[in-house]
Amino acid sequence: MKFPEHTVEKIGGTSMSRICELRDTLILGARTGSSLYHRIFVVSAFGGITNLLLEHKKSGEPGVYALFANDDNDHGWLDALSRAGEAMARVHNGVLDNPADRALAEDFVRDRIEGARSCLFDLQRLCSYGHFRLSSQMMLVRELLSGLGEAHSAFVTTLMLQRAGVNARFIDLSGWRDDSECSLEERITGGLGTLDLGSELPIVTGYAQCREGLMREYDRGYSEVTFSTIAAYSKAKEAIIHKEFHLSSADPALVGTKAVRKLGHTNYDVADQLSNMGMEAIHPNAAKILRQSKVALRITNAFEPSDPGTLIDGRPAKIPAVEIVTGLDVVALELFEQDMVGVKGYDATVLEALRRHSVRIVSKSSNANTITHYVEASLKTVRRVVNDLERAYPSAQVSARALSIVSAIGRDLSGVQVLRRGLAAFDQAGVEVIAAHQTPRNVDVQFAVPRTSAKTAVTVLHRALFPEPGRAAKAKAA
Repeated sequence: MKFPEHTVEKIGGTSMSRICELRDTLILGARTGSSLYHRIFVVSAFGGITNLLLEHKKSGEPGVYALFANDDNDHGWLDALSRAGEAMARVHNGVLDNPADRALAEDFVRDRIEGARSCLFDLQRLCSYGHFRLSSQMMLVRELLSGLGEAHSAFVTTLMLQRAGVNARFIDLSGWRDDSECSLEERITGGLGTLDLGSELPIVTGYAQCREGLMREYDRGYSEVTFSTIAAYSKAKEAIIHKEFHLSSADPALVGTKAVRKLGHTNYDVADQLSNMGMEAIHPNAAKILRQSKVALRITNAFEPSDPGTLIDGRPAKIPAVEIVTGLDVVALELFEQDMVGVKGYDATVLEALRRHSVRIVSKSSNANTITHYVEASLKTVRRVVNDLERAYPSAQVSARALSIVSAIGRDLSGVQVLRRGLAAFDQAGVEVIAAHQTPRNVDVQFAVPRTSAKTAVTVLHRALFPEPGRAAKAKAA
């Protein structure tokens, strides 16, 4: 189906918690008539809801899924499911003013929560016979539960906008009570196929049920994959992610709001480097979909709708420059073996051990007899890898050390002398640099520093590479 010119826009969970504010600014604003439309909104669950349904993203505190997966009795996950339903009710009662709308939302939540409860009970009973294994169904359980949050937020947002006079339409891609098996593209086609973007404002669930299994492939990055696939499928003019902050040259909380600079424009290469450093502008797989479809991405501050934000496309930089400084806590896993020189297989063994324990590699360096992987994982997990490597190479010295990587990233760093300037700035500030990496690709430079110095290192490097106008003029004169 061919759609008229439009944008596809995503609102994240933290921003969704302020949806009433976004209704009056981002979604409605000064728009009237047809200017309200020609947009597709993809929404995440309200802030905190997915944590209750799955597990807390940062602390790991178990939600319904985690309790069901490790169930000793029914009460743990049952109580957690009830708490999730109560949290949904608190959210929509704070968003919806009209009693009829609140009643519709209550019915919606009751149907979904009770449906999920019955489904999980039936699954437990089925697996009690021994011929069926609960472990083989857990990814489907995870998908079922995650879809509850997005369906709730999309439904409530639709009610709110309809009450405000907008012809909003709830598009549920979660596959609720749908026994058909389809691909992601088929699911999107079925949901969007009858839309009239000139007179309807679709509010689409960030989770889409499909045979590929979004949770299995992308875990909690699924909503951005749904969003980017919709943008590619509908040939959107632009894909827009509304966050609660601007994409800036550094974290304002570290370097100060007056020191940071909004990016304004960058490319997908930089977006990939940010993902590698744990600062996702967009999930790398979602970025790949947009890049291959030649759809530009824009990152905006949801609460400053008049600001154009940062455009991300395929264009190279006009002038070489650093665009962003960021940091990530890592563990340096080092394998030293005097007999490694000229012998193949050491690197493959390390990689296999990391894969086996699902450890993500951020960076890597090696010389004649040492291989160092900088990985994002807990020390506990890395110790398991160390044990495996010590068994494989009894004469090797294997160590793990908690560090941080501070990185300067840009579309083109050629001639900017980031490595030299960074080392000089760290030396002057008394920050120990344990290792430094620069590749011929000239898109990032990484400095490994003690974890206790990470915040200071980000500030020092940002100050060196983004001097304040007054200080820059003095340095030039000197």
